[in-house]
Amino acid sequence: MERVKLVLQYFQSNSESISNGICIVLALVSVKLYTSFDFNCPCLPTYNKLYSLGVMVVPPAILLLLGLLVNRHTAVMMDEWTRPTGNRSKNPAVVRYLFSAMAQRALLAPMVWILVTLLDGKIFICAFSMSVDPKLFSGMPNNTGLDVIHLMAKVPCKEDIIFRNSSFRKAVSRYVRCYSQAAGWSILLFLVLVGALGRLIKPFIDDHANSLQTRYWSNYLDVEQKLFDETCVLHARDFARKCVVQFFEDMREDAVLRLPHPSYFGYRRGEEDEEEERLHGITKQEQVDRLLNKWYLCKPDLDVTKTAHRPSTKHHHGKTLYSDV
Repeated sequence: MERVKLVLQYFQSNSESISNGICIVLALVSVKLYTSFDFNCPCLPTYNKLYSLGVMVVPPAILLLLGLLVNRHTAVMMDEWTRPTGNRSKNPAVVRYLFSAMAQRALLAPMVWILVTLLDGKIFICAFSMSVDPKLFSGMPNNTGLDVIHLMAKVPCKEDIIFRNSSFRKAVSRYVRCYSQAAGWSILLFLVLVGALGRLIKPFIDDHANSLQTRYWSNYLDVEQKLFDETCVLHARDFARKCVVQFFEDMREDAVLRLPHPSYFGYRRGEEDEEEERLHGITKQEQVDRLLNKWYLCKPDLDVTKTAHRPSTKHHHGKTLYSDV
């Protein structure tokens, strides 16, 4: 149980860990879907390859789209790519880094599906059983009334009466499955080699300082958007509370609706000051709309010098004092 908690804490620690966890879950889901999916090859020369192509392409495409949708790097990259320049210039290196991170995570589940499909071999047999030369194997059924193409197209269908308990069908299936598994293991080996070589060669061809800067600012964009969303939620909550309280106070003052004054609306001065501070002086709908529009059109400069040197405030007996710092 402790290990499960540690794993959950790791995946909840930051957006990158959450994205990794979601991609791993999608990969496991793809394996589960494949094992629970019932493949029924048409066993017809015209449709065998179309069916196999659909199984090899459609589910990976769906998994790819799901990987893009649930990946937070997608939203951050699109926001950074499409936003107006404003006071903050765009960094192409950050966009490329986010695209690379997004693509790597989104491609995990589709690649798992393709590899599992190739290693299993059923779809490969359905697609290429007609390409096998039947003369390589003995025991081919005769007097079936079918030509060679139609006969080989029925190899994936072991329930067919022609190939029931047939050693010929088993031999052809093993033959095609060997090629399918060889292709699967070759692709897996290629991916592992590319990943290993990339890790080994990257320090020699990439500027470490630029890489650190790119990672920093990509993480900054993610954190900035999350903090902005959280601040908007807090502001909306306080704004709504103020509107509700003001509505009830106006109703009470106009004597239209006589309600007892609940303790909930009896704000202390400190609570009012705290809410006013969280509202940041934005107290009208027009101000909120203007602020959100300005955030999109003109992101603030990446310079917090003014904030760092702003005089700090200290509360003393309900009064706000400014330090000399």
